[in-house]
Amino acid sequence: MCGIIGIISQKDNVVPQILAGLKLLEYRGYDSAGIAVLDHNGEIKRQRAAGKIDVLAARLANDPLTGSTGLGHTRWATHGPATETNAHPLTTLKAAVIHNGIIENFQDLKTELTALGHHFESQTDSEVIVRLMTQKLGEGLEPEAATKEVLSRLEGAFALVFLLANRPDILIGARRGSPLAIGYGKGVMCLGSDALAVGPLSDRISYLEDDDWVILTAKGAKIFDRTGREVTRPIVALDPLVSVSLGKSGYRHYMRKEILEQPQVIGDTLGALLDTDEGRLALDFPFPLHQTPRFNLVACGTSYYAAQLGRHWLETLARIPGDLEVASEFRYRKPVLTPGGTSLFISQSGETADTLAALRFCKAEGQNVISLVNVPGSSIEREATVKLLTKAGPEFGVASTKTFTAQLVILAALAVILGVRRGLIPSSEENRLTRLLLEAPALMAEVLSRDEEIKTIAKNLVAPARDVLYLGRGPSYALALEGALKLKELSYIHAEGYAAGELKHGPIALVDESVPAIFIAPYDDYFPKTASNLEEVRARGGQVIFIGDSLGAAKIKGPLAGQLLLPPTDPLIAPLVYAVAAQLLAYHAAVFKGTDVDQPRNLAKSVTVE
Repeated sequence: MCGIIGIISQKDNVVPQILAGLKLLEYRGYDSAGIAVLDHNGEIKRQRAAGKIDVLAARLANDPLTGSTGLGHTRWATHGPATETNAHPLTTLKAAVIHNGIIENFQDLKTELTALGHHFESQTDSEVIVRLMTQKLGEGLEPEAATKEVLSRLEGAFALVFLLANRPDILIGARRGSPLAIGYGKGVMCLGSDALAVGPLSDRISYLEDDDWVILTAKGAKIFDRTGREVTRPIVALDPLVSVSLGKSGYRHYMRKEILEQPQVIGDTLGALLDTDEGRLALDFPFPLHQTPRFNLVACGTSYYAAQLGRHWLETLARIPGDLEVASEFRYRKPVLTPGGTSLFISQSGETADTLAALRFCKAEGQNVISLVNVPGSSIEREATVKLLTKAGPEFGVASTKTFTAQLVILAALAVILGVRRGLIPSSEENRLTRLLLEAPALMAEVLSRDEEIKTIAKNLVAPARDVLYLGRGPSYALALEGALKLKELSYIHAEGYAAGELKHGPIALVDESVPAIFIAPYDDYFPKTASNLEEVRARGGQVIFIGDSLGAAKIKGPLAGQLLLPPTDPLIAPLVYAVAAQLLAYHAAVFKGTDVDQPRNLAKSVTVE
């Protein structure tokens, strides 16, 4: 889940552009970073640094690199700790490589290459790649033949780029299981982990397919498949979203900016689903989706909690049964899939390795396959039959915010559309539900206006805690899980989400005066039971934080440690509204604790290895 970029130019020094590209890719990994170029003598020159991109930038300011062909890497450590020695690019006198992924047979290759006289300097699995390339070049093979030999020996998932000594005219890239894009510019060509990396220098983009490899020059690209046959891949205009300003717009953190963007994001995402002539939600499917006997909803992390809410809506509104699946567990148990069923795969990046593997499994089993992603052209989108796309734009905060709520609004709209097509939702109810979804951005904006109240609760009750419980029922159970995940991701406070009805089955043992219990409790059909659970916590001296509305607050008697009253909201869109409050609570707690909000330790935005 590292970030990679390679640039080859007809005349310019590419180091500033590589460094800028790494800044855009830092969400993919920030344990260490490095750049390598060919100097005017054709020799490989390199700078690396442990830590974030700024450390590398400072080093380059003191000891610059110059070259018209080069590559850069920002690392999320897998094999070997985050040290300068393990930072990419990894080099020999003949080659440099940057790598995203895992080489499963690296130990066998290392043993073989050591016996041939190679001395390994790092603790990474990636070093076998550059050593193997060096061996093949040393045997007299030309770059094309050497690349074919190297790729044939590698087992595992990878996206990689080679820089070869004395060859300023080419860069070589390859992918298997990890994304790699080609950017086409004017007098410059790029390779990168995603469109964001190549966007500033490119006006067109192409994506390599699995087991493709490419020889890049400053004027174009020659792409080969796994057999070595030259092939073409679609070249499309770059998404305009990549061209917009990607800064923080004056905000302290990207995450802050992205939380505040949510009303606009939800409006944009809904706008793409709305038939303005008919005033109704509309989606086209190449098969009768409303007749599917069952849904599998497959995802990881925050997207999994979106899937949990999606299942709730599909079952309650469309009456289609659904199975909720953790992508990393799904295919290993050899699941029994319903013939004619539909599998829906949710991923912010569209590159989540476990989710992509699950998609391929279901596709091979004959399932209808739907993707829900935020990145056009990503692997999960490309391999799905039906492609649902959120309109969240680039999200740089590692912890998902606007992409989560954009996923929710599409899942809710999908359930409404299917309920209508199944004859379960009459026209009047369809109009009401559509109006509710269209009201969501305004209600979310109202939550954003409560920022100071949320900040106070975070400062006084949440940030000082070592442990926090989140509790909810029905749709609010998924939000309790997501709220706890956000808090632990950002602030490193231990937090757990539970179904409130499970409180007496164990979690209540954790309750005391030092453990805040956050109840997510809109005034819905579940509220009376949730209120009873709240009283059970309060009776045992727990610090109760109530996140609900005025209708619910009127039913609760007695003191609360904290209270956040949100606008009364219909159950359909309550998850969208309450998600914003949970995000802000986690954000402010993290700020008060002084953690790195945008780039929490040990995490990366896109999990592209299993």
